[in-house]
Amino acid sequence: MKTFSFKTLAVPSLLIATLAIAGCGTTTGSRAGSGALMGAAGGALIGSLSANAGAGALIGLGVGALGGYLYDQHRKGNID
Repeated sequence: MKTFSFKTLAVPSLLIATLAIAGCGTTTGSRAGSGALMGAAGGALIGSLSANAGAGALIGLGVGALGGYLYDQHRKGNID
C-alpha cells in the first residue's frame, strides 16, 4: 500500500487555494495583496520542508504578488 506524504500534496493544494482565493477582491491592490500573502504563506510552508522557510516566504511573496497582479489584469481584459 502506497502512502502519500505531506510534500506530495502540499504544492498542488497550495496552487489550487491560491487560484481560488486570488479571485477575491475587485481592485488591483487587493488582488495583488491577497496573492502576496498567500504566496508568502505557501512559500514559507514549502521552504520549511527544506529548512529554509524565510527564503521560501520571500520568493512566495514575490510570485504571489505577481500572480495576483496578472490575474487582475486578465480579469480587466488587458491580458488575453
